[in-house]
Amino acid sequence: MKEQQQRDQFDKAGGKQMKLMIASDIHGSAPCCRKMLEAYVREKADRLLLLGDILYHGPRNDLPEGYAPKEVIAMLNPVKKNLLCVRGNCDTEVDQMVLDFPVLADYCLLDLTDGSGDAGAVMFATHGHRYNPHHLPPLSDGDILLNGHTHIPACEEILDMDGNRYQYLNPGSVSIPKEGSRRSYMIYEKGTFTWKNLEGEAYQTWKTGSRC
Repeated sequence: MKEQQQRDQFDKAGGKQMKLMIASDIHGSAPCCRKMLEAYVREKADRLLLLGDILYHGPRNDLPEGYAPKEVIAMLNPVKKNLLCVRGNCDTEVDQMVLDFPVLADYCLLDLTDGSGDAGAVMFATHGHRYNPHHLPPLSDGDILLNGHTHIPACEEILDMDGNRYQYLNPGSVSIPKEGSRRSYMIYEKGTFTWKNLEGEAYQTWKTGSRC
């Protein structure tokens, strides 16, 4: 399958950096999508990055609370200009037909340089069913691998066979959390990632360049 990609770079004008909200695995849950968008407004984030599995619940999952893909479509299409998306293993061409924003890119590269002159990391955002800690994409030492897919929040350092270090991050799922986790999302702002539940309560932070 031909690789597709999106590239987005933060605005460094005047040293100002975007505030990014990151969420994954809505799986067609209307009430969870609604709470996610309420959190997006509350956080006053500039963009919302969705890591795939937007509409379909998938054959391996139980139906999420309030499963209503048409309602999710109606909520996301009006905010299409604020969305960045990558393709999940449950997303297909028919989903693209009903969504007014691109959802079929395999990955998205984000430059996290903050404009201060300090070296910043590059974040490789992808759903996780193809590229993940067990099957790494091409990365440079210090880069960040951002996945959804597992429905489990994560902040871990990983090493490749050559000794290069990468950071693996996962926001968890907004609809079907697993292994005792809560429905959650992440915020990236000024070099710091913060994990929050859908009510906005922070439970973990990580600053780029440090160790989890």
